[in-house]
Amino acid sequence: MSRLKDQVVFITGGGSGLGLAIVERFVSEGARVGVLERSADKTARLIEGFPDAVVAVTGDVRSYEDNERAVNATLERFGKLDVFIGNAGIWDHGASLLGTSPKRLDAGYSEIFDVNVKGYLLGARAAAPALVQSQGAIIFTLSNSAFYPGGGGPIYTATKHAAVGLVRQLAYELAPKVRVNAVAPSGMASDLRGPVALGQENARIMDSRSPESIRAILPLQFFPSPEDFVGPYVMLASRADNRTLSGVMINADCGLGIRGIRYVAGGLDL
Repeated sequence: MSRLKDQVVFITGGGSGLGLAIVERFVSEGARVGVLERSADKTARLIEGFPDAVVAVTGDVRSYEDNERAVNATLERFGKLDVFIGNAGIWDHGASLLGTSPKRLDAGYSEIFDVNVKGYLLGARAAAPALVQSQGAIIFTLSNSAFYPGGGGPIYTATKHAAVGLVRQLAYELAPKVRVNAVAPSGMASDLRGPVALGQENARIMDSRSPESIRAILPLQFFPSPEDFVGPYVMLASRADNRTLSGVMINADCGLGIRGIRYVAGGLDL
């Protein structure tokens, strides 16, 4: 496979889950990859696993300096940048409005928005000059929560709706040089964590949702792996396959758009 031969990609949160699946597929398609990853252990594993194709930097997407440092490391190693993938994120484990104290809502809002929205904005800012030069692409990871309620609590859902606006605004601002799009996966086998502010930093998405529960709400009736969602990223990154799409959100929701998210449980009892 060589759809991304000689392309250079920078991705945030590439050490596990969907991010790692993207790194693995992009390398197999001929790309070289720079990664900004919060975990030093995951950074070390990436460097060990892909010594020739990956440069990985430990840092925080909420820091512009860390984003810039990772972009510069990618440019120094590989000489250019063709694609930025904003992928690092955290989930609120469905923390509800009335079920969360005002103090935790306040702190959780700040942390989740900083990672899920500001992290994309700062990553895009750090990568944009090189992408304008290469006439490249930006791809953001959204979620089914960018389109439907019920995929998280109000904070997480709001961050993903905010990222939709970011896609559209950056597609407008960076045209005609840079194509800006997004992929919105459904639930999957992932170790997506929650925020420290809600006491969820060690809680994984699969700790509160079983494969069976995810399969049950998906009209396609299977439990996806991260690898199942990588194809749209390859297509959006490929110059041969995408000259025409910008400002587009690919809703890779396993058919949820047919009827939205439905659970058996009842609603709020007031």
